[in-house]
Amino acid sequence: MNTAQSSERSAFAEELRLRYNAISTAVADATRKAGRAPESVQVIAVSKTQPLEVIQAAQEADISALGENYAQELKDKASALPGNGTEWHFIGHLQTNKVKMIAPFVHYIHSVDSVRLAQEVSKVAVNLGRIIDILLQVNTSGEESKSGCEPHEIFPLAEAALSLPNIRVRGLMTIAALSDDVEVVRPMFRLLRSLRDELRIKFPEAALQGTFDELSMGMSGDYEAAIQEGATMVRIGTAIFGAREKKQTL
Repeated sequence: MNTAQSSERSAFAEELRLRYNAISTAVADATRKAGRAPESVQVIAVSKTQPLEVIQAAQEADISALGENYAQELKDKASALPGNGTEWHFIGHLQTNKVKMIAPFVHYIHSVDSVRLAQEVSKVAVNLGRIIDILLQVNTSGEESKSGCEPHEIFPLAEAALSLPNIRVRGLMTIAALSDDVEVVRPMFRLLRSLRDELRIKFPEAALQGTFDELSMGMSGDYEAAIQEGATMVRIGTAIFGAREKKQTL
């Protein structure tokens, strides 16, 4: 990289830092307004389809938690940038045959929505000698285009996942319907929190160990409502990285 390129990347990293700090401040303010501690909500910077140079700039900007939707993309980025302290979150639909691809690198898988997938993550994690944190994805919108188990299926899924080695069930995730009206999506966030609360009652020993602490819900357009309804992780892409190109699933 020549001097001009290095200077350009440093400038872009600073721009990302300003955007990230702005959204982090907004998230903290929303969390305070909800009567919660600002540090109780983590911002996951959604970097899907962003090129490697952008990821490097994000790291220079001290953006440590990155969310990816595509298995091959996460593998490629994490392999190219090893040992950099990045916490990789897989937030897209995950096929069982792609688990091996991301398992050596991923810290959180947000989208476990079947017993079969949980079993595969567990098997691969055992083979790697790793423990992988997972969230169970629930389809709270009822849309066929959305991944996730049905709300009533979360209880047998959680029971099965809790019995598997080398994975830790940390909580639940949902993707709300796309709407400009937060009051349309609010019931979906509220449903996820309600399911989490029911799981804590049904599995009290697991709850005492922090198993159902996390609620991953809310994106750039609706994170405030999600925080009001109990989100502990919000997935922010556009507000940090800007508009992204569409990509075919890998």
